[in-house]
Amino acid sequence: MSKKIEKWEVIGSKYLIDRKPWLTIREDKLRMPNGSIMESYYVYEYPDWVNTIAITKDGEYLMVQQYRHAIGEINYELCAGVCDDEDDSPMISAQRELLEETGYAGGEWSHWMTNTANPGTHQNKTHCYLAVGVEKVADQSLDKTEDIAVHLMSRADIVALLESDAIRQSLHAAALWKYIAKTNEK
Repeated sequence: MSKKIEKWEVIGSKYLIDRKPWLTIREDKLRMPNGSIMESYYVYEYPDWVNTIAITKDGEYLMVQQYRHAIGEINYELCAGVCDDEDDSPMISAQRELLEETGYAGGEWSHWMTNTANPGTHQNKTHCYLAVGVEKVADQSLDKTEDIAVHLMSRADIVALLESDAIRQSLHAAALWKYIAKTNEK
C-alpha cells in the first residue's frame, strides 16, 4: 500500500526580497505532516511564463536566438515570455509574445503542456502552446532590453539541436521533445 502524502502547513511567512516581478523571495516556516518544524524554506516568486511551438504554413519551425547572460551563451529557444497582468489568459500572453518577438501571428492555437522550472523552489508555471500555420504579419517590436534573431528551421534541424543539447532552456526542450515524440514524423 502506498503512503498518503500530505501538504505542509505554512505557520509563518515573510518576504526577504520583494522586487516584483523578477526578484521576489519568500521565507516560509512550515509544519511537516509528521509534526516537525522546518524553520526556513525559501520560495522564488515569479509571474507565470509562456512559450510557443510555432510552425509556419510551410511547415517550418519558428525559433529565436538570443544571448543569455546568466550562462554567457547565445542560445536557440522557443518564443517565450511572461504572462502580463493585463493579458486575459496565458494564451493571450503567448500570442502577444510571438507577435512582438517575431512578427508572426495567426494559425491554429492549442494548449500543449504546462510545466514548472523547479517546483521545489519556484511557485510559477510555464504554459506551452502549439501554434500551427502562423505567418509573418509585422516586423519585430522588441523591448529596448531585447536583442532577438528569428530563425525558420526544419523538423530535422530541431531534432539535431535537441540531440546536441543546443536548446539549453529545459522548459523549451521538454515541450519540443514531447512534440517530436507525439507527432512521430521523420
